Amino acid sequence: MTKVAVVILNWNGMDFLQKFLPKVIEYSNVDNTEIIVVDNGSSDGSLNYMKTQQPAIRIIGFEQNYGFAPGYVKALRMIKAEYFLLLNSDIEVTPDWLISLVNLMDSDPTIAASMPKIRSYSQRQFFEYAGAAGGFIDLFGYPFCRGRILNSIEKDLGQYDAPAELFWASGACLLVRASAYFEAGELDSDFFAHMEEIDLCWRFKRLGYKIAYCYQSLVYHVGGGTLPNNNPHKLYLNYRNNLYLLCKNQPGHELIFVLPIRIILDWLSAFVYITSSSAFFKSVFRAHLSFLKSLPTLIIKRRKVNRIAKKGSWPQIYKGSILFAFFFRGVRFFNQLKF
Repeated sequence: MTKVAVVILNWNGMDFLQKFLPKVIEYSNVDNTEIIVVDNGSSDGSLNYMKTQQPAIRIIGFEQNYGFAPGYVKALRMIKAEYFLLLNSDIEVTPDWLISLVNLMDSDPTIAASMPKIRSYSQRQFFEYAGAAGGFIDLFGYPFCRGRILNSIEKDLGQYDAPAELFWASGACLLVRASAYFEAGELDSDFFAHMEEIDLCWRFKRLGYKIAYCYQSLVYHVGGGTLPNNNPHKLYLNYRNNLYLLCKNQPGHELIFVLPIRIILDWLSAFVYITSSSAFFKSVFRAHLSFLKSLPTLIIKRRKVNRIAKKGSWPQIYKGSILFAFFFRGVRFFNQLKF
């Protein structure tokens, strides 16, 4: 069996493959590692580039764009490996990025997933929005990171250069134990893209596994390669999927209290958006409408999670509101929070 399958999901990312894939090949120096590019129906010549310029790399080609979560679900079922490394095409890796992650996972079989330090490709001394130095959430389901609170991003001064247990690891560069991945029920295809890794990590937590941060591993992330941060569809997915996340995973005694407040907070933000963009307001409206339509399916999924998973509480969930901490207490750095 393959030790590590580095799986890059690509959709019209030929420029990123040309720029970053050679370093992935050069620096993935773990014995018995296979690099696989999964193409989600690209129309930009990605497949031709791979076949002519990277003929040694295995290609899994789909005829359409299934999205991030469904694309990986379909692909990972076709791959046999001890570990899956889910890697965005817009990631620049560095020497020893992979061996450090694998050594960490090998050292503790209770670790289901791990992630490297993720810095910005364009501002290389700063953390990157989608993961930074490891993910957490607050009581109301809002995700944040060590090194990134909402839109406040820290410079990497070595302040997080120590082992840490996380609540979630970034899907931009995510090493997953394959046995735990299938035990938890895979990524949820209904998410399509965004926050599917948080949902998966929450299920790992429910099963008693750990999510770990590997500060010795460093990558640089371009970010927004497929959907820019100001894209209304991206906003829609984030709002909708965050409600999916809560409904599936949050303990019942908390969900009864949290969900109504979360819906109110969403609508408050929607009315802020309407002053600048009607498209953003519509994104929130569409997200909530989709959530309501999906409730019967989400309830079934919630029951399934509750059947296979343990109950528990986790210190990586901030028991307050990150929005309140940011806007009213002036919190801009992770180390200012008290868990």
